[in-house]
Amino acid sequence: MAFTHGFFRFVIAGVLGSWASLSVAASGGGVEYIKPEGLYDSTVHGYSQVTAAKASDRIIYTAGQGGGNEKGEYSEDFAEQVDQALANLQLALKAAGADITNVTKVTVYIVNHSMERLEIFEKAMLKMLDGRPAPASTLVPVPALALPSMQFEIDAVAVVTN
Repeated sequence: MAFTHGFFRFVIAGVLGSWASLSVAASGGGVEYIKPEGLYDSTVHGYSQVTAAKASDRIIYTAGQGGGNEKGEYSEDFAEQVDQALANLQLALKAAGADITNVTKVTVYIVNHSMERLEIFEKAMLKMLDGRPAPASTLVPVPALALPSMQFEIDAVAVVTN
């Protein structure tokens, strides 16, 4: 779609220019794609378990970590899926040289969200944080996730000082 108004042409050109810069940086070796030991090979599904962008500090983005084990098996119990997903998140962070203390933002997805499920997640998250500062967080109630057996998923952004 083409805009003829000068302001929109400027804004669109600026946005497209930014995207072009990001694309060049990503293809120029500024991003590291990591397949952590202990997590399944997600590249067959078109995503990486962890990507790390080089900047003045190292910024790490994890893929959504569900409650499946290394074999892709999921418990039917929500609390067990939360615990496994948080363990998977820690494996992903470790593979990129980070840990929960480096996490600045998480996004959480809960199937059939309820106050009971929120309480289960909160207790598990607080246990993992063990008194450390909590990252920013977004919780998204969803009707379903990528697999029918998935009830919980969490992804994170972490910053590691060089």
